[in-house]
Amino acid sequence: MWLRHHGSVLVGVVDVGSNTVRLHVARGGEAVHGARELLGLGESVERFGSIPEPKLTEVSVCVAEYVAEAHRLGAERVEVLVTSPGRQAANGAELLERLQAAAQVPVRLLSAMDEARLAFLGATAATRTPARKLVAVCDVGGGSTQISVGTPRGGPEWAHSVDVGSMRLTSRCLQDDPPGVAALDAARAEVGRYLEDVVPPLPKTALAVGGSARALRKIVGSPLLGFAEMSAAADLLASVATAEITARFDIAPARARTLPAGVVILAAVSERLGVPLRVVPGGIREGAVIELETASRAAA
Repeated sequence: MWLRHHGSVLVGVVDVGSNTVRLHVARGGEAVHGARELLGLGESVERFGSIPEPKLTEVSVCVAEYVAEAHRLGAERVEVLVTSPGRQAANGAELLERLQAAAQVPVRLLSAMDEARLAFLGATAATRTPARKLVAVCDVGGGSTQISVGTPRGGPEWAHSVDVGSMRLTSRCLQDDPPGVAALDAARAEVGRYLEDVVPPLPKTALAVGGSARALRKIVGSPLLGFAEMSAAADLLASVATAEITARFDIAPARARTLPAGVVILAAVSERLGVPLRVVPGGIREGAVIELETASRAAA
């Protein structure tokens, strides 16, 4: 990974996403500690258009605890990142205010392009992709999907955010458990409408990050997600209930529930890019850690 040296500082990132709130503490690009809490903010946004008061309280308490945990571990800098719930909820501004009051550290609402940039930085830093090679990074979140294309040396030169993620697609098209083939076809049509006008530069290789990609890797038994692998996984997920997927593949129930949507989105993005996806470590939190460590060294 990036920045393995004795002088690295310990930093922490709290990521407030559509499905989970996650704590990531790292030094020199190496994870030191992590934690996560499933809060389902995106589901509330999809159902009500805003985040209800009990959820605002719940997420504020969780973020405050994670920030305190990072400080107890010795993190010199801690930052809270808010992704699609802050952009999509009608009361997104109130969410940010509540988190700022609870965390007492910088709270940053990421734009869709910020998400794409950080995911690209985190993914390419975790791989050995040649510096000048054109690479795509796909990050399927609960509420949105980010696609970026660029080189490890120059960063993303093209980026696009699709305003649908695994949780939102599940709520719209895949509510039955298991969803069935017809529902999966409806989900494919829904994603197709979002991607209809998306024309990315065609990369030499494509990387997939995020929880859906990591869970799908367990099902296919390989980090390579090609057409055959994702087609077989989609057939399985269409016909097998969440409880059995959880037991057979050691996937958290909440993740297994949204995985049919995840594979539909990943397959559609892969088709647009014209290459298979390769699941890699890294992503938004790892990209944010790189930025924090860089800022810490510059201020020293």
